[in-house]
Amino acid sequence: MTREDLHHQGQAMHDKLRGSGPDLPPGFGTLLTEAAFGGIWSRPGLALADRMICTLAALAVFPRLRALRRLIGAAIDIALSPATIREVLVQAGLYAGFSASEETLALAAEILAARGIPWPPEPPADATLDQLTARGRRLMGELHGDRAQSGYAAPDNPVTGALYPMAIQYGYGEIWFRPGLDRRARALVAVAAFTALRLPEQVAKFGQSALNAGLTRTEVIEAVIQTAPHSGFPPALNALAALGQVLR
Repeated sequence: MTREDLHHQGQAMHDKLRGSGPDLPPGFGTLLTEAAFGGIWSRPGLALADRMICTLAALAVFPRLRALRRLIGAAIDIALSPATIREVLVQAGLYAGFSASEETLALAAEILAARGIPWPPEPPADATLDQLTARGRRLMGELHGDRAQSGYAAPDNPVTGALYPMAIQYGYGEIWFRPGLDRRARALVAVAAFTALRLPEQVAKFGQSALNAGLTRTEVIEAVIQTAPHSGFPPALNALAALGQVLR
């Protein structure tokens, strides 16, 4: 493929994902068109909707609201549901802090309202804390296997044990069971968010677990690659190096 081919491919993808907001900044358009839209967004191996989920997750953990405004509009244009968009932003807040979700969810609500799209209904909160713990631990086992009992997740660690039970309840037991994203899509969010947050050990852990959630090895790798234009090439390369140690 020539650079000209890459530019044309990127321009077509850019036009498809234009969404709302200003056009590309002068002096930067060619680079963004070729490297981001042509070189990354147009890669095979991961569906466009999945690439959008990874991108929203990577942008939501900081959060980068200007870029998110444009990409949330594009996500709506390619038929991601409001519930899917909301849940990506909620789950990203589990990793980056709920204050990030407060900002990104307010932005999403504003964009949906401007388009006349109703906000999705509130998920039910009908499980007790004991039930959240039980199903959270069950999900941890299904995702991580033996790794669910190691590291900071070790049940006999008195230091991390001061916080981790709540992570089990509200992370695994509540957020991973909310409607709007299935388990496979939530694995994508986790891989992309941890890559953007520069946590390669977590990428390696959830990259392995993503295979148990229905993703292929190629899709896990592409989820990391997709973050590169949005949260940096070095974090993506570090995450890929960590994945390379566990996915061989």
